[in-house]
Amino acid sequence: MAVLGIDIGGSGIKGALVDLETGKLLTERHRISTPKGRTPKDMAKVVQKLITHFDYKGKVGCGFPTVIKNGVCKSHGNLDKTWLNLDVAALFEAQTGLDFTIINDADAAGYAAMSYGIGKGKKGLVIMITIGTGLGSGVFFNGELIPNFELGQFPYKKYKKIELWAAASAKEREELSYKKWGKRFNKFLEYVDLIAAPDLILIGGGTSKDFDQFKEYITIDTPVIPAELKNQAGIIGAAAATLYK
Repeated sequence: MAVLGIDIGGSGIKGALVDLETGKLLTERHRISTPKGRTPKDMAKVVQKLITHFDYKGKVGCGFPTVIKNGVCKSHGNLDKTWLNLDVAALFEAQTGLDFTIINDADAAGYAAMSYGIGKGKKGLVIMITIGTGLGSGVFFNGELIPNFELGQFPYKKYKKIELWAAASAKEREELSYKKWGKRFNKFLEYVDLIAAPDLILIGGGTSKDFDQFKEYITIDTPVIPAELKNQAGIIGAAAATLYK
C-alpha cells in the first residue's frame, strides 16, 4: 500500500510516496522551501504543489512542526502565530480535497523508527529527538506513542525556549562549530535525561546525518544513537500515521 507522506519543517516541506509494508520510499523525495512568512495560506499552497507533483489522489500523512491535538495546532512554535488553534487537517483537506492525518513531526519520525527502524521491538521509554529549525521530541513507551512531548519548549536562561539555543538553526545563525554546538545539544540532552529518564534516545532530523561530527560531545549515560532513516524518517512516519487514524 502506497501513501504520500509529507514532512513540514521550518525551512522545507518534503514529500514522497511510501510503501507502508516495508517503510521504503517508492519515489524520490521532493522538497519545496517553506514560504518565508510560514502562514497557513502559503503553506497550504505548498502542500498542494507537492500533491500535484506526485499526481496523488489518496490519503495523506503529514508531520507538523508543533503540538497537534486531534488535527488542531495547539502551539504556533516556529510558525506564524495565526496557526494557533487552527484545524490543520481541515485546512489542508479544503485546499486539496484529500483526507489528511496530521501529527507532530517528531512523533512522525518516532513512528518511522519504531515501526521500521532501529526502535522496532524496543521496550521501555524511547525518545526520538529531531534536530532542525527546532528540537522536536517523540516519546514511546513499549512501542506505544505518548503524543506531544515538546521537550524543546522549556525555558533556558535568557531564552524563551531551549531550542532557540540548541537547535540546528542556532548553530547556523551563530556559525557555531560542531564542538560548541555539540556541547549545547548535550546540555539539552542532560535535561531530557533528568526529566524523563529514558532507556534510549534516538536522533533524527536533518542534522542526524552529521552525528559522527558531534557524538563525542554527548556525555550522558543513556544510549544516544542516530535513527538510520535519518531525514527520511519524518516522511515515512507521517505516512505510517495514516494506519493509526
